[in-house]
Amino acid sequence: MPTAVERRASLLAAADRVVQRDGPDASMNVIAAEAGITKPILYRHFGDKGGLYSALAARHIEDLLGRLRAALLTRGGLEARTRATVDAYLTSIEERPQVYRFLVRRAAVEEPGVRGEVEGFVRRFGDELANGIRHEPALGDVDPMRALVWAHGIAGMVQAVGDWWLDHPDVPRQVVVNELTELLLAGFSRP
Repeated sequence: MPTAVERRASLLAAADRVVQRDGPDASMNVIAAEAGITKPILYRHFGDKGGLYSALAARHIEDLLGRLRAALLTRGGLEARTRATVDAYLTSIEERPQVYRFLVRRAAVEEPGVRGEVEGFVRRFGDELANGIRHEPALGDVDPMRALVWAHGIAGMVQAVGDWWLDHPDVPRQVVVNELTELLLAGFSRP
């Protein structure tokens, strides 16, 4: 007999499969059917729809943050780190576009807690990026406030471009990565 933790993980995995398949059209009924249970049992494990959405958001946000942190440590200088970080974000949403659409376009709209998770991700990433900017040898001694403003602007910009890009599959990811990298490097080169 599975423990409550194992059962919850199994239900979350079922929800994840449905969201990856159906994106913003995923419903609690379909998630419950995928898990082989009824909706009330699903609610018992997550409290409500918001609890399930928040658990899904936390799962995917932690994965994305891990990828972005690794990209920020890329060797080869500012251009290599910038390119790797932009590419890590776009690759992540390209690999799971339905999850991105579900979290950003549906769950964050319907559930304030999920909106907070998504906004919190952007803030956390902006703070980590600011730290990277402050310690980037190619940029010299960047004022902490300037680093925060730049980092949060970059995080929002990359998120907005990623959202646009998912609706324009004719534009290759590498083109978007190159254009954003050039824009950022040009901004960094100004005093």
